[in-house]
Amino acid sequence: MFQDSPIYDRLITERGDVPAQVRREAERVSREMELVMRPLQSSGYTPGLDRPQSPGNGWQRTALLPAPRPH
Repeated sequence: MFQDSPIYDRLITERGDVPAQVRREAERVSREMELVMRPLQSSGYTPGLDRPQSPGNGWQRTALLPAPRPH
């Protein structure tokens, strides 16, 4: 993506290859979720069908504060 960019190379040297780290972590989480969800998918169970739905029932999005930057 930025192979010939001295600015990008310098950022990688200073901060590490953050996009590659994020990609690896996302792939790891995806594999873990697939393993965890597999028993539910094979049993035909659908989370949330056993209780009435109402506003606020289930996942809610919340903002995350940025993590401190390493020095």
